[in-house]
Amino acid sequence: MRRLFRIREDIPRPIYLAVATFSLLLILVIWIGLSYARLVDPLFLPTPGDVLGKAGNEIGDGTLWSDMGASVYRIGLGFLISTLFAIPVGVIMGSYKIGESFFEPPIDLIRYMPAVAFVPLAILWVGTGDTEKLLILFIGTFFQEVLLIMDNVKAVPRTLINVAYTFGLRQWEVLLRVIVPASLPGIVDTLRITMGWAWTYLVVAELVAAESGLGFRIMQAERYLDTATMILGVLVIGLLGLIIDFIFKIIYARCFPYMRTQNG
Repeated sequence: MRRLFRIREDIPRPIYLAVATFSLLLILVIWIGLSYARLVDPLFLPTPGDVLGKAGNEIGDGTLWSDMGASVYRIGLGFLISTLFAIPVGVIMGSYKIGESFFEPPIDLIRYMPAVAFVPLAILWVGTGDTEKLLILFIGTFFQEVLLIMDNVKAVPRTLINVAYTFGLRQWEVLLRVIVPASLPGIVDTLRITMGWAWTYLVVAELVAAESGLGFRIMQAERYLDTATMILGVLVIGLLGLIIDFIFKIIYARCFPYMRTQNG
């Protein structure tokens, strides 16, 4: 038992999974208790049965699949565009002080501007189609993502760079063969974290001027006080996010098995 509560001590896999399952079941039990005992008005907290009923209806008529498809397409494309820009800019900023001095001031300025405030401007600039959603995703994700990637690159030990120079590598070789590979585990972890932020901004974008998507469905349900549909949308977003998070963790474990030993 003492081993379970030691700082950064590894625990058996079965115990880890059992505790993780228990934490999720605890939330479900609390929900069941509050809703079925009518301790909370059904208008504010419907029962799990009500939410499952809504899920069955939306699966049956195809609404849920359509909304999920629209949201996953937007989150995938928007996050990909953001990442394709953030990685090279972040690597430049973390490797060269001149790059940091050029990029960081405008990035710091814009990242403190709420992405929600850009929604009316985005609609004015590019209309109400998917381009507007992708723009909000980019604004909300890129400027945070690029600074975290810069920090990942700066975390590469200076000794590795000096050793590379000692072996006669040129600057571009040091960048591509030493700095990028050494910072890649941190970058993948950064992408996993920022994906969660991207889902937040996607829902914000879909709440306004949308005709499909999970955020749109939640907004429509709010107008009719359909709490079960709202909770269903939130749960589906959470499940999709959890699946993506597990995918990132699997990629990390498969691509960087040596990190487990270093962090252990």
